[in-house]
Amino acid sequence: MSHDRLLVFELTILVLAIFLGFEVISKVPTLLHTPLMSGTNAIHGIVIVGAMVVMGQGHKDTLTWVIGFVAVLASANVVGGFVVTDRMLEMFKRRKPERPAKDDDHGAGPPP
Repeated sequence: MSHDRLLVFELTILVLAIFLGFEVISKVPTLLHTPLMSGTNAIHGIVIVGAMVVMGQGHKDTLTWVIGFVAVLASANVVGGFVVTDRMLEMFKRRKPERPAKDDDHGAGPPP
């Protein structure tokens, strides 16, 4: 297969994956959005580990430095994703009911 055909094939797969991902994510109910985001953040963390392994290889060419830069950006994305997920999960926690203020002073005077 020539390089041009391979490029067209790979771009076709990329475009189809984008459309499929958009359709799947748009059908996710709101209640499942937070666990789904947590899962994708964990998968993205695995990708970052792979990028760090590539950076640890002996050869240092331009692609390796680009992968390193992308790993830094991806790390910021994962951290931000976990912060947003944590904030969303806080919304689902039950809050302790506030105790009514004790009003010992009902006009009866000091206690005996």
